[in-house]
Amino acid sequence: MTTPSASTVPLASARGRWIVLATVLGSTLSLLDGTVVTIALPDIGTDLGADVSGLQWTVTGYTLTLAAFVLLGGSLGDRFGRRRIFVLGTVWFAAASVACGLAPNVEFLVLARVVQGVGAALVTPGSLAILSASIDSKDRGAAIGLWSGLGGIGSAVGPLLGGWLVEFVGWRSIFWINVPLAVAVVAVTLRHVPETRDPDASGRLDLPGAVVIAGGLAALTYGAIYGRWLPVVLGLVAVAVFVIIERRTQHPLVPPSLFSSSVFVAANVVTFAAYAALGGVFFLLLLQLQVALGYTALAAGVATLPITAALLLLSARAGALAGRIGPRLPMTIGPTVAAVGLVLMIRIVPGSSYVGSVLPAVIVFGVGLSLLVAPLTSAVIGAAPASHAGTASAVNNAVARTSQLLAVAAIPGIVGISGELDPNQFSSGFRSAMLLCAGMLALAGVIAAVTIRSPRRS
Repeated sequence: MTTPSASTVPLASARGRWIVLATVLGSTLSLLDGTVVTIALPDIGTDLGADVSGLQWTVTGYTLTLAAFVLLGGSLGDRFGRRRIFVLGTVWFAAASVACGLAPNVEFLVLARVVQGVGAALVTPGSLAILSASIDSKDRGAAIGLWSGLGGIGSAVGPLLGGWLVEFVGWRSIFWINVPLAVAVVAVTLRHVPETRDPDASGRLDLPGAVVIAGGLAALTYGAIYGRWLPVVLGLVAVAVFVIIERRTQHPLVPPSLFSSSVFVAANVVTFAAYAALGGVFFLLLLQLQVALGYTALAAGVATLPITAALLLLSARAGALAGRIGPRLPMTIGPTVAAVGLVLMIRIVPGSSYVGSVLPAVIVFGVGLSLLVAPLTSAVIGAAPASHAGTASAVNNAVARTSQLLAVAAIPGIVGISGELDPNQFSSGFRSAMLLCAGMLALAGVIAAVTIRSPRRS
């Protein structure tokens, strides 16, 4: 887990709190960007003349490289130093953000988002790996709960911050705001975060595996967005080839030994189902509020604040509860409650009131999401060897980002949302999408109930 010269610290110590702050800010950098960009999509589409597919690529271009290279990012951190790769990714992310803010057309913006995703792939696994490797084992569950809660708040506050920036400064400012945040991340990390790595990591990097999985995800995304089967088939073939490479190479991005744990496998299956639903919801809800209900960007951001409040109040408690009773119960109840919230969202139609339709749905959804996130993260990390903390975190992030990527690429076409942003067409598709996403969350709850084992209490 750590180098011989490194030592873990208590969560309650000053350095422990600084480590949590650094990792939360780092993870927030990539998570915040996703939600902030989503709320700006209508303005981006109008300013750059982009249709629904262009807006999909603006989101999926970023998620594509994040999902494809997050495994490589985790491997680089374990091998060359998690703090070093974490800082490098933060600087990379900030530079790409500036390019996004200067984009003259949607094609340039998508390309810059692709580059930005690579930086996020270096930051994301390092965040949780640093936390797991640097905090005392007895405090790790609470630290992960705190990390999940605060990071979730950073992600959920994105619509509010993004709405304000879009309305009063312009959509380009949502990318420029990343620069001062990145400076803060680098400053805190260099001063307070110890360097850690996996002492057993050696040999060549699995670059063939990284290239194959990146190509496969790109093909799947293209096929899903444009409804073409050949790229989908090629993408599935590439994924199969990636599995073969990982089983045969001496230094895989994904050590097969990780999957010897049934809890690790089950938690990642739950992750795939749940985060596919979340990807669809966060992409379409903010668009529905603006396109079909006529909300401004700021009003749409304010409308989702109850999700932030639920994450603030419940995430750390859910993480602590999972540490006491095991993750199975909260991982079962959380997605089930969130699914109920999505069923309530089908009442969000043109002319509906905020108090009567929007508010109950986002409250219930936020409560369910808060019960799920921290226990799910704890289950994944707890099921993996400590020396593979970075890789385990990267695998789980790759699963989450891949499911979100495919959801954003496929769900609009499945429910009939395409072409220009027509309010009536969008609203009809939105209702179908929420039922589809509710089904995926309910499935995640069932899988957790059946497959996640809670540890025996001494």
